[in-house]
Amino acid sequence: MKAKHGWLDSRVVLVTGGAGFIGSHLVDALMAQDVETHVLDNLSSGSLENNRRWLAHSGFKFFRGDLLDKPDIENAIHDCQVIFHLAANPEVRLGSVSPGIHFEQNIKATYNLLEAVRQSATTEVFVFTSSSTVYGDASTIPTPEDYAPLEPSSVYGATKLASEALITAYAHTYGLRATIFRLANVIGPRSRHGVIPDFAGKLKENPRELEILGDGTQTKSYLYVEDCIKALLLDSERLGRRVEVFNLGSEDWTDAKTIAEIVVEEMGLRDVAFRFTGGVNGGRGWKGDVKYMLLAVDKLKSLGWKPERNSAQAVRATARIVSQETK
Repeated sequence: MKAKHGWLDSRVVLVTGGAGFIGSHLVDALMAQDVETHVLDNLSSGSLENNRRWLAHSGFKFFRGDLLDKPDIENAIHDCQVIFHLAANPEVRLGSVSPGIHFEQNIKATYNLLEAVRQSATTEVFVFTSSSTVYGDASTIPTPEDYAPLEPSSVYGATKLASEALITAYAHTYGLRATIFRLANVIGPRSRHGVIPDFAGKLKENPRELEILGDGTQTKSYLYVEDCIKALLLDSERLGRRVEVFNLGSEDWTDAKTIAEIVVEEMGLRDVAFRFTGGVNGGRGWKGDVKYMLLAVDKLKSLGWKPERNSAQAVRATARIVSQETK
């Protein structure tokens, strides 16, 4: 007999990108709550190892496929009432040299998925993981959901904003209910991208010196993946709006130099020289990087959610895991 879990009870769920970092943690949470779960992943950045514990489970189906291939989507979406759309190219910096990849993997992939949803007429709820990068360099910090104008400074952020617009239009036109989460930097176990794995990899190669992109003062919000998953599973249906947008991040921030110090400490290193590249456009790590990011999360907290870890605690917990993996 299936366990009761509110709005997900008796529904079949599809997680795109479910073999990836955040997606696999979401799959773990869904399966632990006895929710029948499908995963669609092309394994370009995810790993089947992240789902291995569920492969033989009767309530789990893994579909190796691509959101650019319509038959792959149709197979995976069959009988699914809820979709968590997490699949995307995770490399934000890639957009400055290969914008077409973000267009294909973010905008076109989202469009293909929405078209399959429209044609299947089975899906009722569409949950999308967007990004804080849609705000660009916000002049209001903490930045609320109704901040305007939205001016992404990266191609990645632009494709996430375009995907939000597509989802919103499909929700209103075809009767979907959509929830959009604008994520801060999510970190934790299984993370293979971002500043902490980057620092750990560099220190493994050279434990005496660490290159830090930018001037080290880039300051952002970091959210531990467990806190992220709890928010994604909240029932926003009871709010009554067809499309809801939530910021999802910690309530504070930390800078790149502090993260470097924490990683060095957790790796058991001493006397590491920090070499700052100086960065671009006022000390940013790369073109399109947002230097300061802190999201207002009051709207999400009104539903009863609150992060258990602050940014520094999330960074330290992640650095501890990553440092153990790099030994």
